[in-house]
Formats: sequence, C-alpha cells, structure tokens
Amino acid sequence: MRQLIVLGFVGFLAQLIDGSLGMAYGVTSSTLLLAAGVAPAAASAAVHFSEIGTSLVSGFSHHKLGNVDWKTVLILAGPGFIGAFVGATFLVSLPADTAKPWVAGILLALGIYVVYRFLVLGGRRPTFKGRPGAKFLVPMGLVGGSLDAIGGGGWGPVGTTTLLSSGRLEPRKVVGSIDTSEFVVAVGGSLGFLIGLGSQGILWGYALALLVGGVVAAPIAAYLVKKLAARVLGVAAGGLIILTNSKTISESLGATGGTVGAIAGVIAVLWISGIVWAVRQERRSRALESAEGGELATV
Repeated sequence: MRQLIVLGFVGFLAQLIDGSLGMAYGVTSSTLLLAAGVAPAAASAAVHFSEIGTSLVSGFSHHKLGNVDWKTVLILAGPGFIGAFVGATFLVSLPADTAKPWVAGILLALGIYVVYRFLVLGGRRPTFKGRPGAKFLVPMGLVGGSLDAIGGGGWGPVGTTTLLSSGRLEPRKVVGSIDTSEFVVAVGGSLGFLIGLGSQGILWGYALALLVGGVVAAPIAAYLVKKLAARVLGVAAGGLIILTNSKTISESLGATGGTVGAIAGVIAVLWISGIVWAVRQERRSRALESAEGGELATV
C-alpha cells in the first residue's frame, strides 16, 4: 500500500511538471520505476496505460483554457500512434536485462536535453512563423512516438522542444497541443504492450496509482502553465532524471557502491548549481521585464 501511495505522489508530481512544461511525465515516472527494479517493458506499459487517463484530462483542461491548436494535434496524433505501437512491440521483444541499461541511457539523454533546453535556451524569446505543416509534424510524430514507447517517455521532450525551437506556435499552445495529442500516443503504446506482454504482464496497480495522481494534477498544471517559471521547473525535473538514470547505468556496468555514490554526488552538486543559476536568471528576466514595463508606462 505504501508503494502505491508513493507512486500516486510520483504521478501527481510528474503530471504537474508535464502539464506545465509539455514534457517529463513518462520520463520521470519510468525513471523511478526502473530505479525500483521494474523491468523496462513493464515500466513503460504501466506509464502508458496511466497516460491514457492523465493525457485525456490534461487535454480537456488545456482545451478549456484555449491552449490547444487542433490542426497541429490532428496531424501529429496519427504518426505518434504508429510510432508508439512499433516502439512498444520492439521493447517487448528485448530481454529485460539487455533493455534496462539501454532504456536508462535513452532516459539519461532525454534528461540532459531537458536541462539543456531550459538552462541554455530558456532565456530566448520565441518568434512565431505560423502553424507547422505535415512535412514537419509527421516525422516528428513517428520519432517521438517510437522513443516514447521504448524509453517510457520522450513524446514531450521531442515534441515540445522541437515545436518550441521552431518558433511556429506560442509556448502555451505548444504545451497544450503536445499534451492533448499524447492521449493517442498513449493508446498506441498501450495496445503494443498489451499485445506483446498480455494482460498478466501489465502492472495494473502501478498504472492505477500513477493515473490517480496524474488526474488530480492535470487541471492544476493546465492552469499553472502561464504562472510557473518553466526554466526552473525544467532544470529541476531534468536533473532528477539524470541523477536517477546515471545510478541505474552505473550499477548495470558493475560499478561499486562507492563509485556510484561519487557519481551521484557530482551530479547532485551540478544539479543544485543549475537550479540556483536558473532561479537567478528567472529573477533577472523578471526584473528586466518590470523595468521595461515601467519605462513604457512613463512614455
């Protein structure tokens, strides 16, 4: 029971981050399940089944608040479904011992990318060039869906960061559209895992606990998408992903407890430093915005 309560809290925290940033629900949840010893395919399956409910509630909440570009969602959903189904089928075919370090490596790379996106690029102001078209969205959906199923997360890091960096949608609509289309991706991945693992191979209790926590957080996150400091939250979430998956990879490579602890200590120091830097940058940006607003008011 205690483990399910912890998972419920993980689902709440992961969805709060995902609904605010457009990424990190699957990566965060899968990372912690892998660290707890759950096999990669079973972990990703539990996350995807829980995402069916969390993404549905999140998408509805974003829609009500006007955060969704439906043209983007309609083009993106189909390729995402196909990619997730194929990725799930591939992951199920791999032995658990072989898959675990590779999946942890994918999650580690995604964590680094999340930190890079919000630590290095977070201060840039986007310029909007109009809606993205099918030539842009279809490949992105296939890659994002496949990576999402194999790594237990990846739809948000691939989709949100790609759309944000393209400058073709305003940030709140990027987050809302990615979260809404994730429902279809979750269905595709879940079907692949159900066919590959069978109903007995799905950790339904884990999926339900993640679902309950995520559903509670979804409407809150949709509201907070305009309020939270994305730069700080992104660095904090990415650092957690890097720290946890570095431990999993180190142990898989046969590192001693002292070596694992030393690596974790270095990463923790860098993580805290990154959060402090992000907080300072956020305060500086807000101070500049306030100063610019005051100057305009006096003109």
